[in-house]
Amino acid sequence: MQGELLPLFPLNIVLFPRTSLPLHIFEDRYKEMISDTLKERTEFGVVLAREQGIVNVGCTATVETVYKRYSDGRMDIGAVGRRRFELLLLNEEKSYLRGPVQFFDDEEEDPAPLPLKQKALDAFETLRSFEQSGPALKPDLGDPQLSFQLAQIVADLDFQQTLLGLRSENERLRRIVDFLEEFVPRQRYVGRMKSVAPSNGKGQQPGSLLEP
Repeated sequence: MQGELLPLFPLNIVLFPRTSLPLHIFEDRYKEMISDTLKERTEFGVVLAREQGIVNVGCTATVETVYKRYSDGRMDIGAVGRRRFELLLLNEEKSYLRGPVQFFDDEEEDPAPLPLKQKALDAFETLRSFEQSGPALKPDLGDPQLSFQLAQIVADLDFQQTLLGLRSENERLRRIVDFLEEFVPRQRYVGRMKSVAPSNGKGQQPGSLLEP
């Protein structure tokens, strides 16, 4: 799409291919953008927004469902991640950002071995067992990009962004296993601290402190 301009939607999330994205569209520029993509049946690009700007690797999305239209032009929509891309330039001719992009996918490699998939899935299930929020996912071990399913539950945008840009499923799964080996005990410790924290609002100290 180097000759075309992809509409861009900066958000505080990392979108992965084939994952769901519910959105409430309320800003005028994005009401215009979504209206344009619906009319032209095109994709828009979701990019992670940072204080210093937007990142240059993102994922396109298509609007699958318009759940509700409001009289003022706002919309509740359901979108799905499609293709990864690298943003080459920014174009500000419209009210919303656009840019030429270069699409990419994984490089050819042997399928991820089942033991590696299972190890990543086990770490995922351990994390989900004590996380109270997040999507109710049922990962499919047969998915050639299982890592994208598993990464959704990890509440670390920098880590998710790194995974999005990697072009090897084997490498992504290894990164997930390594990351969760440190992240899961840390989250378990946080959960323990919450369980002994004061709950009556009077600032009383708990009687004992659990060791990590």
